[in-house]
Amino acid sequence: MDHTAHEFLKALLETPSPSGFEQPIQQVVRERMRPFADEVRTDAHGNVFAARHPDARDGAPRIMLAGHCDQIGLMVQYIDSDGYLYIQPIGGWDMQILLGQHLTVWGKGGAIHGVVARRAIHLLKPDERTKVPEFTDVWVDIGAKNKEEAASLVRAGDPITFALGYRPLRNDLAASPAMDDKVGLWVCMEAVRLLHGRALKASVYGVSTVAEEIGLRGATTAAYAIDPTVGIAVDVCHATDTPGNDKKTQGDIKCGGGPVLYRGPNISPRVFDLLEATATAHGIPVQVAGTPRATGTDANAIQIARAGVATGLIGIPNRYMHSPVEVVHLDDLTNAAKLLAEFSAAVGPDTNWIP
Repeated sequence: MDHTAHEFLKALLETPSPSGFEQPIQQVVRERMRPFADEVRTDAHGNVFAARHPDARDGAPRIMLAGHCDQIGLMVQYIDSDGYLYIQPIGGWDMQILLGQHLTVWGKGGAIHGVVARRAIHLLKPDERTKVPEFTDVWVDIGAKNKEEAASLVRAGDPITFALGYRPLRNDLAASPAMDDKVGLWVCMEAVRLLHGRALKASVYGVSTVAEEIGLRGATTAAYAIDPTVGIAVDVCHATDTPGNDKKTQGDIKCGGGPVLYRGPNISPRVFDLLEATATAHGIPVQVAGTPRATGTDANAIQIARAGVATGLIGIPNRYMHSPVEVVHLDDLTNAAKLLAEFSAAVGPDTNWIP
């Protein structure tokens, strides 16, 4: 991976972006993309668009490449008299993953370290030891002496994330919270960067979408604004190369095996065919998987925008999704960006999207 591109990836992963609080990461995106895009803008929803345009825009198709920048998070709901914070989830959480984690509260005055846990196992009743607690049963401890001290630092509505941090693993694997879907965002923006200086026959919009984790909201408004001819969402997918996964239901997906091209009712066969043909022509390794229903990604919103959009979906294999130790292979990111760049360069006014 290119050094500056790698630094951009780490900057994304080390910047907080819970749904509804994406402004810090969108600033990182804007600063990165200004040298490479013809246009960088932000809409009222918070989506960031980095676009490359052909010399002749009349009749040129519009390609939307969407990766969501928001991550799952928590929100401060209540501060008790002893200064402990009670929280509610932003997005989908596994409580068993949350317990015992280091967290960061993003207050008005800056980052505040905290931890979340429950009573020690020695103090739990036998039936409590096997019970998964509710959010109302746990609290965040920031070390405050009382409510007054906590309230001077934190207020209701402040977002919380896992303690952020990028950690390289062996064999070009890397671990971090929020690989979902900052790696997809990276892929889309890297594809636009790779197109810098190349002649195009289509407008290419790399979009850092917001609020995917709470209902694909950013992609819905962004797709309406762009009115794309073709759209591709890039999101993480479940790698099944770890113990205990059921390949019969999830497919055979490996980290490092290449980005995943999806087929199914949420996917245009024309888009899939061109992605696969482009991968073959340029020697880019890919994996193919089926998805028999709507995917739960930005592809859903793009496909049904306005009068309908020819839509594709690329998955980045991800181990341990929605945890603080999500793992991806860096080659899968690089190959996905190359694939999107070559796909976009091949699209022109005569490309047929009718099934």
